[in-house]
Amino acid sequence: MTIETPTKNQELLQEFTAAQREAAFKSLSPDMIAHLREIGTVTREASGTWLYEAGMGAYDFYVVVSGMVHIIDQGDQGDGIIGRVGSNAFIGELGLLMGQAPFLSAKVVEDAELIRLTGDEMRAVINSVPEIGDVIVAAFAARRELLMKSATANLTIMGPEGEPSVVRALEYVSRNRIPHRWLDTRQAEGAALADRLSLDPAQMNVVLRGDQVVKRPDNPGIAYALGIPLDVADGTSVDLTVIGAGPGGIAAAVYGASEGLNTLVIENTAIGGQVGTSSRIENYMGFPTGISGTDLAYRGQIQAIKFGARFASPRTARSVEQTEDGWNIKLCNGNDICTRSIVVATGVQYRRMPLPRLEEFERAGVYYAATELEARFCANTEAVVIGGGNSAGQAAMYLSRHAKHVHVCIRRDGLAATMSDYLLKRLESDPRITVHTLTEVTALHGDKMLSGVTLTHKENGDTHVDTKALFIMIGAAPNTDWLGDKCKLDDKGFILTGEAAGGSTPFATSCSGIYAIGDVRSGSVKRVASSVGEGSVVVSAVHGYLAGLEA
Repeated sequence: MTIETPTKNQELLQEFTAAQREAAFKSLSPDMIAHLREIGTVTREASGTWLYEAGMGAYDFYVVVSGMVHIIDQGDQGDGIIGRVGSNAFIGELGLLMGQAPFLSAKVVEDAELIRLTGDEMRAVINSVPEIGDVIVAAFAARRELLMKSATANLTIMGPEGEPSVVRALEYVSRNRIPHRWLDTRQAEGAALADRLSLDPAQMNVVLRGDQVVKRPDNPGIAYALGIPLDVADGTSVDLTVIGAGPGGIAAAVYGASEGLNTLVIENTAIGGQVGTSSRIENYMGFPTGISGTDLAYRGQIQAIKFGARFASPRTARSVEQTEDGWNIKLCNGNDICTRSIVVATGVQYRRMPLPRLEEFERAGVYYAATELEARFCANTEAVVIGGGNSAGQAAMYLSRHAKHVHVCIRRDGLAATMSDYLLKRLESDPRITVHTLTEVTALHGDKMLSGVTLTHKENGDTHVDTKALFIMIGAAPNTDWLGDKCKLDDKGFILTGEAAGGSTPFATSCSGIYAIGDVRSGSVKRVASSVGEGSVVVSAVHGYLAGLEA
């Protein structure tokens, strides 16, 4: 597969590493094509035939034996050629593996001989023939990264910078790796498109493929409009349901699905959970130069999907009730999931501070994540970070490359007890960062957008800081309300497991068939690596439990 030139994508291609370029555009060997020919259907399509169009629903996997196919981005500026697929190459990207509707269209431009495989046939090949599966999965993942950089017009988020609903929508599509672009309706291009489509420039709206408008959608509305599968059929029955798609939940999905369990993952916000809000993790083994939380979660999700796990996001578990066959989980849309076992990996969330006007400024200057999306709001302003843990330290280091200056506020007299030594030393040596000990944020200022904060030192009194970006990374409130009184909790709301809960294994809760891992578990070590370890180990206990039911 090659990139059509000259286009902006040729420039984007240069940002890819040599390994990414090789993975994205690698051709299949003659032996691989021969194997796929035995499984799929050989078709001949004339020039001008559309193999599929963006948003059409389920589509097939194609190998181009001869001829030429163009991959096309359909937008308000007309059709743009993203790539050309010639002999021995294949068509598709990660959405095909995930059951998503296509983000792009494919059109035959030279009479072509093709091998067509259905989605199920393709997934069977990936799982049974690793030599072919590795090539396809690596290419799909690399192509999704290229789509994320190319600002595809398939999905356009429209609205003014700083509008909370715009930030919320951008958070969702960015953290879930959904290709998109954002047009600020206060700038010329965005204003012109809003005028042409008769849209209110002060509101958040979504435009699909240049002219299909979805007005003020919530996150599930965006997913539905794009054809991203969210709804698990009412009454769906599975072996294992994982609630929460942070590192621990994804690990449980990888090991559960790879060991033959029919596995479903429910996530209420974005794949990656709280770790997805981290711009860089440097002390996770195997990544000497660090990795962002979203990248780590993304790689794990691809592994889980490759083995057959299904993900539904954003979807929320509302309640759980025991049945004769296991457990019934009620989802936020009213559907029921029948599951033989449950792994709770819902993690924690940052506590909301008792600050006047806090809710008013959330996503309008107050943020709970420090990723590339939030960093753009730090340009030409100082940033304030509340918190003394590793997440706060990582945020400060990352934001210091975008903001004029970063202020870190902690109530303690130092960071040594709460932050890893390597981060502490970096903060102390960076002239772009000031650590304010014995200091709290006590007031927020601004009209519709945050414009400043008051810092109160325990001994020296108040200081005003002009800022448009406050990052709150303090406290850890467990996400356990949906469980009701089903499982025993400690006095802080974390789930008791093992001996403390009367469980037969370290991660068993007080409820037979329900397990808890990661940050939501009482007594757990709040680290990414430990959550991943717990997610992998708990599957053995699940297998033992299910075997006991069948005995």
